[in-house]
Amino acid sequence: MSDSFTVTLEESGVKFSCLDGERVLIAMEHQGFKHIPVGCRGGGCGTCRVFVVEGRYRTRKMSRAQVSEAEEQAGYALACRLIPEGDLTLRLAGDGHGV
Repeated sequence: MSDSFTVTLEESGVKFSCLDGERVLIAMEHQGFKHIPVGCRGGGCGTCRVFVVEGRYRTRKMSRAQVSEAEEQAGYALACRLIPEGDLTLRLAGDGHGV
């Protein structure tokens, strides 16, 4: 199993690596990218909301006010709580009003 995964942002085609167990937003920031909006970094504000187009992942606890259970099952997540388990393709989901 790889110790690093590639995260691709669908709109821009930007790619960055994310270490096994690392949160997507933190990996992006550490590499100097600013493509996903940053807010509280703790799963509460919804600023970094994304839609997982493709790939395996898990999430840490997120505010249900920002990502409902149904939305999470459909592929929505907060990048600050998103941990890849393989390569991911993401789409920015903005302020919680869809992609």
